[in-house]
Amino acid sequence: MKHDTLPSPEEQGAVQRLRHHVQTLAGDIGERNVFHPQALVAAETYIRTYWEGLGYAVYEQRYETRGVACANLEIVLPGRTWPERILLVGAHYDSVRGSPGANDNGSGVAVLLELARQWRSLEPRHTLRLVAFANEEPPFFLTAHQGSMRYARRARKRGEDIRLMLSLETLGCYRDEPGSQRYPPLFRFFYPDRANFVALVANWRSRRPMRSLARCFRAVSDFPLEHVTSSAAVPGVGASDHFSFWLRRYRAVMVTDTAYYRYAPYHTAEDTPEKLDYPRLARVALGLSRALPALDQEMV
Repeated sequence: MKHDTLPSPEEQGAVQRLRHHVQTLAGDIGERNVFHPQALVAAETYIRTYWEGLGYAVYEQRYETRGVACANLEIVLPGRTWPERILLVGAHYDSVRGSPGANDNGSGVAVLLELARQWRSLEPRHTLRLVAFANEEPPFFLTAHQGSMRYARRARKRGEDIRLMLSLETLGCYRDEPGSQRYPPLFRFFYPDRANFVALVANWRSRRPMRSLARCFRAVSDFPLEHVTSSAAVPGVGASDHFSFWLRRYRAVMVTDTAYYRYAPYHTAEDTPEKLDYPRLARVALGLSRALPALDQEMV
């Protein structure tokens, strides 16, 4: 599906919805974490209410962090062929201390909500789960209080067959100027110097489904996409909820605009809603909304 110069009505609608989600989370609610518990609850309530408004049942995994009630929120589209095999898409809805978190990670949550809207009538072969995670940001990253760590640990304990997890992380910054994209050492020799693409990031265990997802995305969207297989020792490669699933030996891929490698306001008070490129964020969201059902059809 090629992209026209003028956005389609579908893209225009997605732009409006994504902008509204980010504005609500990062503009109206603002900094949302355990240190701002009322805001964290407000974000949780917004996600739950939106999903329920689409007709989904919302499930909760509740726990307490520093005396604050926290929750992972989940909706499920049951698989018609292999209901025991799971494709999971997640995004964390907390923001780091001192930041309203428009791009990190209001953009990821906005895409998660848009996927739920696009998939209302979908009948997947595998079970699709969409999960909004709490407490990804420091000081809880890689601790028992990180929402995705709790979720992945419980999934492994239950023996859940998660075939692939996708972490939607910081997706709203795109630039066309030469030199706008930075990288860890040596990567710049193999990837573009313009920050106009979305990236898939996998470890070695996850490289095959990542490549399949890249092929499916390119078949339905002309939005620029790059992918990389790398070690979590490379700065930024493991810096989101997919790493919790890597630790439990699940296949997982991060979908990202590469965060601080292109986005200067990352983890600052300047990460505000007007900084995001909503038309291109919409193209990414719509590309994923078509690519993942295609992946669902070909995975076994």
